[in-house]
Amino acid sequence: MLPDTDDAERRAAKFERIAQVLIDRVDRLEETRGSAWSMFQAAVALEQEALARTRDLERALADLSEKNRDLAVARAAAEEANRSKTRFLRAASHDLLQPLAAARLFLSALSDTDLDPLQQELAGRLAGAFESVEELMHAVLDISRLDSQRIEFHRKPVELDALFRRLAVEYAPMAEAGGLRLSFVPTSAVVDSDPTFLRRIAQNLVSNAIKYTETGGVVVGVRRRAGFVWLEVRDSGVGISEADRARIFDEFQRAVREGGPQGMGLGLSIVRRACGKLGHPIEVESQPGRGTVFRVGLPPVQPGTALGEGNGAAPHGLRARVALIVENDAAMRRGYELMLAGRFGMVARATGGTAEALAAMGQDDPPDVILADFNLDGGDTGIAAIQALRAAAGQPIPAVMVTAQRNPQIARDCAAIGAVLVEKPVCPEELGAVLSRTLSRTRA
Repeated sequence: MLPDTDDAERRAAKFERIAQVLIDRVDRLEETRGSAWSMFQAAVALEQEALARTRDLERALADLSEKNRDLAVARAAAEEANRSKTRFLRAASHDLLQPLAAARLFLSALSDTDLDPLQQELAGRLAGAFESVEELMHAVLDISRLDSQRIEFHRKPVELDALFRRLAVEYAPMAEAGGLRLSFVPTSAVVDSDPTFLRRIAQNLVSNAIKYTETGGVVVGVRRRAGFVWLEVRDSGVGISEADRARIFDEFQRAVREGGPQGMGLGLSIVRRACGKLGHPIEVESQPGRGTVFRVGLPPVQPGTALGEGNGAAPHGLRARVALIVENDAAMRRGYELMLAGRFGMVARATGGTAEALAAMGQDDPPDVILADFNLDGGDTGIAAIQALRAAAGQPIPAVMVTAQRNPQIARDCAAIGAVLVEKPVCPEELGAVLSRTLSRTRA
C-alpha cells in the first residue's frame, strides 16, 4: 500500500512504476509460456521422427532376416552340392579307374614281349597317354578329397630315404627321356606326416621340376632349419618370375614351355591344399632362367620311433611264389595273371569271388599271398574274401587289397585285418614292390 502522506503526483508515479513492473512480469510469463510451447512442439516432432526411424529400422531388420534366411538356404544348397560332388566322384572312381587299370596291366604285359621298333613306339605313346589320363584322374580325386571337410589323415613316422628310393625308381625314366640328371641325396631323417599325401606332395614337386627343366637336372634332398626338416626339390629349369609366384598354386596355372611336355596346372594346387591341411609350411625361391627350389617343412620324429608302412623297395623274392587273385572283373584278372607270371615269375591263380577263391585254394594248399579287389559281385568284398580264405587255411595269409575308392573306412578295415591297401590304377612296379615287401615282412 502507498503511504497517505504522499501527494497525488508522487502516488501517480509509484502506480506507474508498479504497472510497468506488472506489465514486464506478464511479458516474461508470456515469453516463458511461448518457449515451453515450442519445446512441447519440438518434443512431439522428435517423437514422430523416432517412430518413423523405428519403423524404418524394423523394416531393415526384417529385410536382413529374410536375406539371412536366403543365404542360409543357398549355403546349405552349396554344401549339399559339394557333398554330392564328392559322393559322385567317390562312387564313380571305381568304374572310371577299373578299365584304365586293366589297360595299364595289358600294356605292361605287351611291353615285356618282343616288339619291333614301330610297336615299341606305339606302346610308348600309349603308356604316355595312359599316364596323362591317370595323372588327371588322380589330381581330380585328390582335390576332391582335400576339399572335403571329412578328410582323414593317418599321420605316422615316414622315413624320407625310403620315400626317395621309391621316387627315384618312379621318375628315373621320365628324367632320362628328357636327358636330365635326377639325384636324391641320402638322408636319415624321419618325419611326422601322412605317408600317402606326403608321397603325393613329393611326386607333384618332382614331376613338375622335370617337366620344366630343359637342361641340367633335378636334385631332391633335405635341410634342417628352424625346427623343421625341409624337403627340397631343386631344379635348373626355366624358373618362375616374381609376379607369377603368387598364382602358380592356383588351379590350371602353368608355365608354357616351347616343345616340352605341358602339365594340367593342378599339381601345385594339390601340394598347397595338402600342405595346408597337414600344417606343412611351403616355400618357393626362383629366378627366371636359373631354376627353382620348392621347400616343404616337415616336423621331425625322434630316432627310434617305430616306422609306419615302408615307402617301397625293389621287387625281390617273388619268383615261384603263389598269388591267389580275387577280382570280379575278367579283364583285370587276366591283366594280373599276365603281369604276375610274365614280369615277376609268380604262380597266379585267378578267381572272381570268395566262393571261387575258396574252391581254388583247396584244403591243404594255401597261397603265399592274396591279391583281392575290394568291390566284388553280389555284395561280396575283398575284406570278406581275405577273412574267409584265412579262416579256411587256418593261418594269417599275407594280403594286398586293391581299390579305386578313396574311402577312409576301407583303409581302416584293411588296417584292422592287416592287409596292405593299394589304390588303382595299379602300377606294375609299385604292385611288385608291395608284394615283395609284404612277403618279406612275413618271412621275417
